[in-house]
Amino acid sequence: MRFLGILLFCLSVLMTSQAQQPPYTPSDLRLKGFEQRHQLEQRSLVNSIAFESVGPTVFSGRVSDIAVNPDDPSIFYVAYASGGVWKTESNGTAFQPIFEKEAVMTVGDIAVDWKQNHIWVGTGEVNSSRSSYAGVGIYLSTDGGKNWVHKGLSESHHIGRIILHPTDPNTLWVAVLGHLYSPNKERGIYKSSDGGKTWTQTLFVNENTGAVDLIIDPDNPDILYATTWHRERRAWNFVESGQGSGIYKTTDGGNNWALITEKKSGFPVGEGCGRIGVAMGKENGKTVLFGFVDNYFRRPAKEKESGGLLTKEDFRDMKRDDFLKLDKKRLAKYLKQNNFPEKYTADKVLAMAEEASFRPAILTEYLEDANSLLFDTPVIGAEVYRSDDLGKSWTKTHEGFLDRVYNSYGYYFGQIRLEPGNVDKIYLLGYPVLRSLDGGKSFESINGDNVHVDHHALWVNPKRKGHLILGNDGGVNISYDDGDTWIKANTTSVGQFYAVAADMSKPYNIYGGLQDNGVWMGSRKYKASNRWHSTGQYPYKEIMGGDGMQIAVDTRDNNIVYTGFQFGNYFRINHTTGKRKYITPKHALGEAPLRWNWQTPIHLSIHNQDILYMGSNKFHRSFNQGDHFDEISEDLTTGGIKGDVAYSTLTSIHESPLQFGLLYAGSDDGLIHISKDGGNNWERIDKGMPERMWVSKIQASAHVKGRVYAALNGYRWDDFSAYLYQSDDFGKTWTPIGKDLPAEPINVVKEDPVNPDLLYVGTDHGLYVSLDRGQSFMLLNNGLPAVAVHDVVVHPRAHELIVGTHGRSIYVGDVHQLQQMNADIMQKELYAFDLKEQKHSRRWGERAGVWRAPKAPAYKIPVYTKSAGTLNVKVHASNDQLLKEFSADCQPGLNYIVYDLSIEEKRKGAYEKHLNRDSKSELDNIRLKRAKSGDYYLHKGMYKVQINKGGLSEQKEFHIK
Repeated sequence: MRFLGILLFCLSVLMTSQAQQPPYTPSDLRLKGFEQRHQLEQRSLVNSIAFESVGPTVFSGRVSDIAVNPDDPSIFYVAYASGGVWKTESNGTAFQPIFEKEAVMTVGDIAVDWKQNHIWVGTGEVNSSRSSYAGVGIYLSTDGGKNWVHKGLSESHHIGRIILHPTDPNTLWVAVLGHLYSPNKERGIYKSSDGGKTWTQTLFVNENTGAVDLIIDPDNPDILYATTWHRERRAWNFVESGQGSGIYKTTDGGNNWALITEKKSGFPVGEGCGRIGVAMGKENGKTVLFGFVDNYFRRPAKEKESGGLLTKEDFRDMKRDDFLKLDKKRLAKYLKQNNFPEKYTADKVLAMAEEASFRPAILTEYLEDANSLLFDTPVIGAEVYRSDDLGKSWTKTHEGFLDRVYNSYGYYFGQIRLEPGNVDKIYLLGYPVLRSLDGGKSFESINGDNVHVDHHALWVNPKRKGHLILGNDGGVNISYDDGDTWIKANTTSVGQFYAVAADMSKPYNIYGGLQDNGVWMGSRKYKASNRWHSTGQYPYKEIMGGDGMQIAVDTRDNNIVYTGFQFGNYFRINHTTGKRKYITPKHALGEAPLRWNWQTPIHLSIHNQDILYMGSNKFHRSFNQGDHFDEISEDLTTGGIKGDVAYSTLTSIHESPLQFGLLYAGSDDGLIHISKDGGNNWERIDKGMPERMWVSKIQASAHVKGRVYAALNGYRWDDFSAYLYQSDDFGKTWTPIGKDLPAEPINVVKEDPVNPDLLYVGTDHGLYVSLDRGQSFMLLNNGLPAVAVHDVVVHPRAHELIVGTHGRSIYVGDVHQLQQMNADIMQKELYAFDLKEQKHSRRWGERAGVWRAPKAPAYKIPVYTKSAGTLNVKVHASNDQLLKEFSADCQPGLNYIVYDLSIEEKRKGAYEKHLNRDSKSELDNIRLKRAKSGDYYLHKGMYKVQINKGGLSEQKEFHIK
């Protein structure tokens, strides 16, 4: 695959201008964007809207590193690929976030000086995945994570390892992998001798090769070993190995480095050498090195057994006459095992072969898309090598192949660990976690119950044998018996969601598809708790495995859900009965395979929920809930660039809520099309936009028929500009909006269904809102960390904004007042919004348990003020009797005054008299009871709230029912 990838990549450069590399966004602009983010926070008029995390926590997100206190392993830090850094002081029972408000939340590595309580964070996940976000360098906290200082290396993007000098706190080394989607010179090994004030690049290989791993000799801090990795990722292709990959050694503290994996060393070198992990142990006082390599050289061809199973290679050069002689049962088995549509029976295909124009190769080509190129490659894969002479020579520890460890995506793995003091016990982190007890001659899986797959971090306790702390795509696992059994330490909301949706149940359900953890649904009433451990009923349930993707819910009964996993594998699911049907449309035999994006877009028509749309490189429509699809377009992309990643695919599709058949489609190679007649005719409408940018969202207005919004994303070029556009003439002309947004790639734009001037935008670093259709934006981060926002949904009945983040699960905020904000309101010095009904409770001010403190209600009174000041609030009964008076500070913009629904004790008697005004007997009289909090609370009925500011006054009524 490596050689094929290089050839196809070079051909694509010659054949198309799309292979030209646009300029990446320099780090100074990205850091300036961080300052802009703060400005949008400070000027926000609506940041009083609080967002609450609604989980789920039963699964986790991708762990990138773990740092454990060697003197007290119940204290450790966990770094997440896109969820920041968390700390536990209770052995994983509970965690607190400590790194979530900086320029980025993506983390590649952490290193802790436990004696000084200093924490170093290298930003930018070191894996090269589709959502491996770029960092902005290295941070230091000298107070245990309370405050952070940026310490440079801002152009590093992805940091593989930080090594601290064991005795000199001012000396440290950093392995910098560098940019993911563009070449750059700021790669390799960096050293600082002044605590990160200045850095020296001491090892550089080339613009496409960075340093991915780094270890230090515990007996001699002048000796370090570093691994370098040649990798080139583009939206359409991934080169995972090359001449630059190797292991380097320094004997002078990292000032000079020498390559120790040369041609005659026995270690794989050259074009097939991929990512390398390195580990060191001591045996009889001698140093033993281990290298864990992703070997991208091809495996020797297997001799085919006569009469064995047919493979796609058998048909590639087969003659038609030979095809007609094939055994029908063998052909039928091939068709079934490769999931050909049922209509292509052996009899049907053999009948097709009677035609002189038939080519047996179509049975090969039918299966060959970019995804097959990625996974069906006969590369050697994961290998372990050992050196007993400080790297001069290397020997493979095992015979044969380590199958299903890397599965052709070794770029995602590469960690190797040893048990301290025992070079025979080796741990390999790949798709499974493996253990060897014989120095790597043989391995066994310890990927037991409660352990997810895809492993990226492992700490082996040097003081207690068998104590392991493991990090993977499913979170953190802890073992005390060397991996025979595991416990799961998942209490954090760090799920990596791609998409969210909601139904119209009461209460409504939230749905979400997320990275490597499937598709889940759960009630909006979810509250984070461990009570499910005893009840056995977690509030969310999984309805689909794999990498969960987009969701569409038929709200007529809220039972039918359309969703699926990566590369367009979609299903119609009845989540009540569990019945499901695979619905993805297939190309015809002899046609080129359809190209499905990793996150294939779907859309359920608001006009008729039997109608489902899907986007491959073409637009597909079903009139019968996905039972049958018609292609209603030709290829709506540029036609593709050869490579091993699905490309030239549709990434966003939408139908106008105002007109059936008014369709829009956006692609990953920068094209936008419109059809005004249900797909009969299509017109390209991306003129004037930046070329070759990923169309992350196309959104037709629900208020003006000709209005449409488009968000473009340059992440896959390392272009971090915020590209946002609006058109009012069906895309004939586009106007750039969001010009004050910081340099953060945009993932989603949504128009509010109530307020036509209200827009929501989710970027790689947060959530923004505009009240003037994109002319200016404000930040929403009250309760929201600076995490990537991939999707937002406004619930039409609850007036709540559901926020799907890629790193911190799902948040919900009440936007009812935000939807009412307009220019008239914002010109007023004082404006009070209508008040919600409140359900009465006898538990107000009471204890939830004998030993718990009383809890008062918190009724919110929404008020807009043009300037800061003090609000005086008076609460009256329906007869205008004053019950409570208090004051509250206000800031410019939307404010929520919190009222505990209590009355002043001195007004109790008169209030009871009012409540009993129609009573005919003292036996029927209402007597207010003092709660455990010491307060008296409002009874059922109508009340008035008067808000005063200066000489202005507003009054609203509310009902306690």
